Amino acid sequence: MSTDAGSVTGAVPPPAPAAEDGRSLGSRIVEWVNGGLVRVFLVVVGLFWLVPTIGLFLASLRAPQDMAADGWWKVFTEPSQLTFGAYETLLENDDITGSLLNTAYITVPSTVLVVVIGSLAGYAFAWMEFPGRDWWFLAVVGLLVVPVQVALIPIAELFGGIGIFGSLTGVVLFHVGFGLPFAVFLLRNFFAEIPRELLEAARLDGAGELRLFVRVVMPLAGPAIAALGIFQFLWVWNDLLVALIFSDAESQPITVALQTQVRQFGNNIDVLAPGAFISMVIPLVVFFAFQRQFVSGVMAGAVK
Repeated sequence: MSTDAGSVTGAVPPPAPAAEDGRSLGSRIVEWVNGGLVRVFLVVVGLFWLVPTIGLFLASLRAPQDMAADGWWKVFTEPSQLTFGAYETLLENDDITGSLLNTAYITVPSTVLVVVIGSLAGYAFAWMEFPGRDWWFLAVVGLLVVPVQVALIPIAELFGGIGIFGSLTGVVLFHVGFGLPFAVFLLRNFFAEIPRELLEAARLDGAGELRLFVRVVMPLAGPAIAALGIFQFLWVWNDLLVALIFSDAESQPITVALQTQVRQFGNNIDVLAPGAFISMVIPLVVFFAFQRQFVSGVMAGAVK
């Protein structure tokens, strides 16, 4: 009787090769589409999204007479048009350079104050017991639906009565007041997801509420704080309505300064293009620098 060689030696015969890892042609096509075409599509969409920014940058590198003659795409056939003369003119314009500093003076304190106060209030609503806590939080959430336009006239009268209307302080306080409801809502939901056992262990080690907040809670809140900081920074930096009403000639930010230059568009096109590009590129740099924390913070804090 014949004996199978594989059974005698104990060797296991190699498995039959699966046809393309056992996947059907349809599944391979779907995977290729998901992995390849979708990436290409997203890259194309991203490039189209950047076209206005690229166009504005190229326009800011052209002389006023060139911009008046044809579009910015002309530089691809005539690269000799590119020059930094518009940026030199911009640096010599005291209104624009001063407004850029004012924008920083408004945006940085407004962002820092909202993050600090919102963090403290969010922690209190999440982990501290006090009378009417839930009702107070519902009131904060209700403030999210209040339009900015509704409060412009009453707050303008209030600021005028206390002597801060038209100053940097008034603009900062307005942005802080309207930024806090969203900050408290976002951070409270994020802090509520921290395990209670972690906080109790810190309390057993003798940590008070302030030390618990600084040493335990805040290091865990990096993504949420980054998301909040980006939201607030972009809103304040790009604001025109509030700055147009609450600032004067000495405290106006870049958005108001550029809007003033538009009234004299024919004479100041060499200032508008580089000024608008600088005003646009700074928020883009901030967003792309913290986009990973922005996404994770929104996902963690928006849904409990």
